[in-house]
Amino acid sequence: MRKIETAMNRAITAGVDWKQDNTEVIYLPERDASYVHLHGNHIATIGEGFIELYTCGYKTNTTKSHLNAILREHGANDVIYQKDFQWFVKTNGEIVPFSEGMILR
Repeated sequence: MRKIETAMNRAITAGVDWKQDNTEVIYLPERDASYVHLHGNHIATIGEGFIELYTCGYKTNTTKSHLNAILREHGANDVIYQKDFQWFVKTNGEIVPFSEGMILR
């Protein structure tokens, strides 16, 4: 995991705002959720018992790496991978196509 992703996950866990380079975490106490942005694009929302995933149309290696870092730290052994230019999520032992705004519990 990249250093920036480790710091991002620390901010999510602590429930604090944080920003470094192209990555930002904004914590909203009224929702008890952290919003992760990459290059200003919202790529994830992490709350109690759920993770929402987004790419904003940018299915890049950096987006995938950030999302997988979030899933490793806050998910349940879920992982995003790419095959033949398509993104998939392995969740609960099942492989499903990635969809914008999908919610993992």
